[in-house]
Amino acid sequence: MFNIDALWYNQAMKQRNPFPYSSDNKRYHTFNHYLRTTFHSKVFKVPVDAGFTCPNRDGTCASTGCSFCSARGSGDMIIRGTLENQIQEGMKVMRNKWPDGLSMLYFQAYTNTHDTLENLKKLYDPYFEDERFVSISIATRADCLDDEKIAYFKEKAKQKDLWFEIGLQSVHESTNELINRAHPTQLVFDVVKKCHDAGIKVCLHIINGLPYESSDMMMETAHQVANSHVDALKIHMFHVLKHTLEAHRYKKDPYPLLSMEEFVEIVIDQLEILPPEMVIERLSGDGLESDLIAPLWTLRKVDLLNHIDKEMVRRATYQGIKYEK
Repeated sequence: MFNIDALWYNQAMKQRNPFPYSSDNKRYHTFNHYLRTTFHSKVFKVPVDAGFTCPNRDGTCASTGCSFCSARGSGDMIIRGTLENQIQEGMKVMRNKWPDGLSMLYFQAYTNTHDTLENLKKLYDPYFEDERFVSISIATRADCLDDEKIAYFKEKAKQKDLWFEIGLQSVHESTNELINRAHPTQLVFDVVKKCHDAGIKVCLHIINGLPYESSDMMMETAHQVANSHVDALKIHMFHVLKHTLEAHRYKKDPYPLLSMEEFVEIVIDQLEILPPEMVIERLSGDGLESDLIAPLWTLRKVDLLNHIDKEMVRRATYQGIKYEK
């Protein structure tokens, strides 16, 4: 599938890209394109760990966490230290790459609205006034966004570009029970609708290759996302990481994982049915190499993204080509 002649590919890429939401020859709506057209500049994320936990870990709704989640709540690559130290060091790293870039503050680790509204105000109010950031992104869960919190963030969204990142993973309750997501799928879409009505943008996370899911099941997840009020999507490949519940399950009874070729095919099929206006923030996930058990091909991130680009050109396809509202 991927033995594509380099000369043919280079010539094909020089042809006019049929996808309208692109400034870098991609055939899907990249986050970079959204940010550059919104802020007229490169915008980089500064990820931080604000010291939250998760209702799926502290006993609020469960105590073991999602089966695939790492010990640092998906914040494994965040610089350690106080919150301000994380910000300063993170910005220093990014400024080395993009000296003139603007900053988005990304509260990444764990569930960043899992606290009282009073404490959330003390944390977030100063950063919505902080001129270092043009946008703020908050990773959370649907079961930690009640009406009172959404009303508060509705007002914050009038001050600054605001995103919630919410884990959906799969629309199939059998899968979510297996991975211990610990809240129903309909709650996610209900909260997405409330955020949409409040003027808060939402990026959902889905995972391809979850244990025992078929390609049809993964496509059904994409179909439901396509028909929701979601502004953006992150598509991840399922990882088996050390020191997780999934690592114990996989070691005891290994189950099939997607190959890179299978993942690329499914991702492109999903992109085809998503609305072209929907921003695609990610088409891969990052796990620490030292913690990754399988699949090892996910370490080849650049290779994966290149394969997706080339295959979309070969198939003469693009995001939204099969979208039906």
